[in-house]
Amino acid sequence: MLFRNMFIKYYSAAGSEGGDGGGAGGGEGTPEITPEIEKIINERVNSAVTGLKTKNNELLGKLKESSESLKQFEGIDPEAVRGILQRFSDDEEAKLIAAGKIDEVLNKRTERLRADVDKQIKSANERAEKAEAFSNKFRDRVLADAIRSAAAKAGALAEASDDLILRAKGTFQLNEDGEAVAVDTNGDVLFGKDGKSPLTPEEWAESLKETAPHLFPRAEGTGAGGHKSGAGGNALKRSEMSAADKAAYVRKHGQQAFLRLPK
Repeated sequence: MLFRNMFIKYYSAAGSEGGDGGGAGGGEGTPEITPEIEKIINERVNSAVTGLKTKNNELLGKLKESSESLKQFEGIDPEAVRGILQRFSDDEEAKLIAAGKIDEVLNKRTERLRADVDKQIKSANERAEKAEAFSNKFRDRVLADAIRSAAAKAGALAEASDDLILRAKGTFQLNEDGEAVAVDTNGDVLFGKDGKSPLTPEEWAESLKETAPHLFPRAEGTGAGGHKSGAGGNALKRSEMSAADKAAYVRKHGQQAFLRLPK
């Protein structure tokens, strides 16, 4: 329609310049499209089409560029990002950094880190203490059961169990395998009568028949003679006593009584 109006305008202007020749046609016929007019129309059409193509290509290029840029934000929630940025802008550290107080920011972070580490260490120590308490309770129970079993095999009185267990705690400890092992005050293993094998709870309980006869039933009948007290006669010899026997004897009768025993 634009180009048609342009053509009519041009043609009318050209007709007026032609004088009467232009009106001879009576104005009722179709205007003649001369080569000059057709050239003008083609030039205007080509110019408009070229401009549209250029603008279209420009828009397509910008659209493609925008699409490529948006790919890096795929899967990101814009609302969440805005929230993070808002919190950051309000954050104390951000304000300090903006003010150039980097050392203060580092100190605050160090304090938070130290507090967190201290909290973790405290929690770990509490767990370790609980585990150790449970382990000690378990060891005491295992050791008590071992001594109680050894005392029963040696024929000790049932009511003497607590006494025997209390005595054993000064001599026996549990090793890594959960076995009762006799040790001295330095933690060195005590050996039995043979001088080679570690002192066992059974051998230790048997030795108490001489050093603590009240923990065992008294012998009855003629010729039984009862239990030897160990304090007199030739009942005990120091050379035949184990380290545990000697220690138990000294605890009960004293060092002087032990030295009075025959060698």
